[in-house]
Amino acid sequence: MNRKLLTISTAAAVLAGAALAHSEVQNEDVKARMDLMKDLRDNFGALAGMAQGKTDFDADVAQASQLAVIGIAGKIPSTFEAEAMDPESEASPDIWTNWSDFVANAEALEVAAEGLDPSSLDTLKAGFGSVAGTCGTCHKAFRVK
Repeated sequence: MNRKLLTISTAAAVLAGAALAHSEVQNEDVKARMDLMKDLRDNFGALAGMAQGKTDFDADVAQASQLAVIGIAGKIPSTFEAEAMDPESEASPDIWTNWSDFVANAEALEVAAEGLDPSSLDTLKAGFGSVAGTCGTCHKAFRVK
């Protein structure tokens, strides 16, 4: 399997489970984090679907999703700032013990998304692996399954 496609598929699968726990969340800070990550997943999923050929390419949707990912990435540090936990949360306590690394991962996502060119399917495919890779790196270090 193509390594880039494997990275994209893995990242999409990791994000897919995020919405399942929302209904049981008690802590409002955790709920805000989960809502933000769901928005990220939804926009990432739109990009992934096009990059993987599962949905038709639409430059307008791709650009809107890219801009949303950029905006969401910029909100990650402030949304995760409160060290709040909930039994339904998948956030690792390592987020707060390694805060600077966590913030660097969020910034890397923002930079990768800014570098994505959503103007054509070929350019989307060419840059999407970088965006997917930043998601996977952060989840590997800071997400508890």
